[in-house]
Amino acid sequence: MEELIAGILAAIFEVLFEAVLEIACEALASLLTRAIGSFFKAVSALNPIAMAFGLGMLGALAGFLSVAIYPHPFVHPSRFHGISVILSPLITGIVMSQFGRLRRARARRVMPLESFGYGFAFAFAMALVRFLMLR
Repeated sequence: MEELIAGILAAIFEVLFEAVLEIACEALASLLTRAIGSFFKAVSALNPIAMAFGLGMLGALAGFLSVAIYPHPFVHPSRFHGISVILSPLITGIVMSQFGRLRRARARRVMPLESFGYGFAFAFAMALVRFLMLR
């Protein structure tokens, strides 16, 4: 019973920590896209699939860099290992969409990354790269 509870707590910690890491990386990526915003805005308006692919590649690069900086899993693998590949990008997408909603409410410029779909694409690519490289 204790092993099951420890496994569940480890899975929850893994998901939350991965989500915090992805949100931090997306915040940095959002600042980067603001710096060169006209390019991202033009690509997003022309082809949303290309934008999702580009942000996914940026997320994969962020995942690779995070593994290069810290080449160990944050939590030792448990029965639920890998659940963070789906749950943390969902959490990150929700947080980024809420951040975008807040910016719209304050009449500020919103970048494509500050939506659920693009935020999810970035975070999913980052989580997938981390998962595959840290097996």
